[in-house]
Formats: sequence, structure tokens, C-alpha cells
Amino acid sequence: MVKVMASGVFDLIHPGHISYLNQAKALGDYLVVVLACDSTVRKRKHEPVTPEAMRAKIVASLKPVDEVIIGTDGDMYETVRKVKPDIIVLGFDQTFDEKAMEADLDSKGLKGIRVVRVTESADDLNATRRIIAKIKEMSS
Repeated sequence: MVKVMASGVFDLIHPGHISYLNQAKALGDYLVVVLACDSTVRKRKHEPVTPEAMRAKIVASLKPVDEVIIGTDGDMYETVRKVKPDIIVLGFDQTFDEKAMEADLDSKGLKGIRVVRVTESADDLNATRRIIAKIKEMSS
């Protein structure tokens, strides 16, 4: 069985998320989604629109997803140790470098984990920030 790990905020589910998760699931047999906890979202992106428990429930109900765990605010490699994936899948807009992440994984004793980046969805509103911007524009 090939275990795949994907991660993200998944604040306002949109076609970009669905594309990401479908591409991730196609790479293996079992897809674990690591959902960014609220404190991480606040630090790195924005105030979450929906709380982590609600986001986890929504993501868990999506067809390609086999399991959802809420990430921690600490070392992301601890989560990788817990999940034990064969493949880590990055979204098209996630800021990690695939080769650097593979090197970091190897240096931390997490050898043999492939890191793969998915392609961007062609949909117009394929990012939460774009959806929020459109809502703000419509309410002005």
C-alpha cells in the first residue's frame, strides 16, 4: 500500500483543493490530509474563516480523502514521522522546494519519501485568497 500525505489550510473549499486532493490520491492507495491548525493559519496566512474542527470534518467528507489529522504548531517533520508517508504531495502554490524538502527528510532520518508537486487547477477561483477578494469586491 502506498501512503500519500497532503497538507493545507482548506479554509474555503474550492476547485483548486479538489484538484489537489484528486491528484494526490492518484499517486497512491491511501491519502492522509494534514490540516493546518488555526494557530498556524493565523501565523502564515490569515484569520481562518472556519475553525479547524469544522475544516477537518469537511475535508474528511471529500471522496479522495481517507484520513484527516490536524497538524501541530511545531516541527512539521514530527507529523511526517507520525503519518509515515511514502509520498508527500505539495500544492502548486505551496512555498516548499521539493528537492530541499527531500534533502531535509533524508537528513532527519526520514529516508525514501518522495516529494511531488501537483499542477494548478485551471478554474478562475482556485485559491481561497481569490474567493475572499471576490467577496470583498462584491460587497463594496
